[in-house]
Amino acid sequence: MYNFLIAYDVFDERRLPKVKKTVYSFSLGGQRSALEAPLSASYLSELISKLQNITKDEDKVNIIRFLGKPILLGKAKYTTFEDKGIIIL
Repeated sequence: MYNFLIAYDVFDERRLPKVKKTVYSFSLGGQRSALEAPLSASYLSELISKLQNITKDEDKVNIIRFLGKPILLGKAKYTTFEDKGIIIL
């Protein structure tokens, strides 16, 4: 399980809600188009597959893996979940 930062910029307003919904379903939250997501290898593969089916060449999606634990400031909390459960936000 690793923590990832997922940032996206979708150029078609019809695809944007689909990308947003997909990314949010794997994340713990964030700011608009930049979200934190603790993902196992299987969840990461599933997310990438779903995004590849939605996005086009002009869109940008960056999935950046944190090395080690992130630096947390303010009210930020380090959160993980196992590959066995579901998180409903």
